[in-house]
Amino acid sequence: MRHEKRQKDTVDLLGQVLKPVDLVGYQEDSIVSRTVIDKDAGTLTLFAFDEGQGLSEHTAPFDALVYILDGEAEVTISGKSTNLKEGGIVIMPANQPHALRAIKRFKMMLIMIKS
Repeated sequence: MRHEKRQKDTVDLLGQVLKPVDLVGYQEDSIVSRTVIDKDAGTLTLFAFDEGQGLSEHTAPFDALVYILDGEAEVTISGKSTNLKEGGIVIMPANQPHALRAIKRFKMMLIMIKS
């Protein structure tokens, strides 16, 4: 049922002129995500992180591009940290440990290409 809802949400977006920053909202002490595209070839997911929230260090089997839509995040890749603000991007390499933390609350677009 949940997957069907996600597909319906995506279909409702098709052909629409949208602002990604408006498609996901902040929630206090939370991380909110919204999958916009979920295909075998890759995914596009929007996230909203409240201040202080983050994703602990992990790896992914594919390269992933992070685009900061709003706010400021600390991104750590293989032990090296950098701060990204609105408009900044970083590519997190496949199989390299990475983590994200909200310095200020932030929204991001995560694009993962699986081929």
